[in-house]
Amino acid sequence: MRRIQMLGTAAAVLLLIPFIGSRIAVAEPVKVGLLKLPSAAPIYIALEKGYFAAEGLDASLVHFESGQAIAVAVAGRAIDFGVGGISAALYNLAGQGAVRIIAGAYNEMPGFPDAAFLVSNRAYAAGLTSMKALAGHSVATTTVGSPLHYGFELIAEKYGFDIKTLRVLPTQSIPNEISALTGGEADAALIAIAPSIPALIERGEIKQLGWLGDAVSMQFGATFTSGQNADQRHEFVERFLRALRNGARDHHDAFTGADGKRQDQASAPGMLSIIAKYTTQPVEHLKDEVVYIDAEERVDVKDVEHQIAWYKSQGLLKQE
Repeated sequence: MRRIQMLGTAAAVLLLIPFIGSRIAVAEPVKVGLLKLPSAAPIYIALEKGYFAAEGLDASLVHFESGQAIAVAVAGRAIDFGVGGISAALYNLAGQGAVRIIAGAYNEMPGFPDAAFLVSNRAYAAGLTSMKALAGHSVATTTVGSPLHYGFELIAEKYGFDIKTLRVLPTQSIPNEISALTGGEADAALIAIAPSIPALIERGEIKQLGWLGDAVSMQFGATFTSGQNADQRHEFVERFLRALRNGARDHHDAFTGADGKRQDQASAPGMLSIIAKYTTQPVEHLKDEVVYIDAEERVDVKDVEHQIAWYKSQGLLKQE
């Protein structure tokens, strides 16, 4: 009887081998480019909770220093998908057919802090104590045509001054922006909160005067892939989007009330722990850095159209 049972078990294993092999075969590797910031939370959640694995995707994260670099990597197919700020560079690549926006990512919205309005101590002492007083000052940004460059335009529109009065200093990376502020080379900057910034504020090396999202709303980020993926690998892209939206829904439901405003739910601590793990930031800091993410990762088309019109007016877009 024991021998029969052993033979039966062996037969069952042999029957399972083709099935196991097929499961392994569909676990496609997928590289996702992003900044190591809380704004990429749906990706972290989808990875941690197995949503990518459930879609047969073996996801790995590739970190970048700027959103423009992510867009270039997607266009060159060095990575499969990108999550980052919507920039003039991204729109230009989209105009060439190299990149396709396939979903939203995160928005600047009241009550959901992401981009901090920071000023140098020297500029603050000279009277730059609010966004209203920004006209005529120097401002640091990662690149000309970045989403935070556009953020300065929204501030200028809100407070009635011409953005041309600002001296824009492209620094190429967030660490360089911070150095420009602490060194007094730039008067102000809009920076998505990085791990080093709260400590700098606490030590009095720079000052934070508010959040961009409390002054203006905008579609800050998007999810994108190469034109080739979008046109030729529909099923692959759809699986990625299902996993992404599951992560986005979990994030939205954890931090957003029925009225669309910030209201932490019972699942919020668990979501914060996941974000802390992937950003290597303390949970205590992250509590005040939760970005707004639409549950379905929809795009604010009206703002995107406004962005395109402004980038074109600045001579930063070459394509429709």
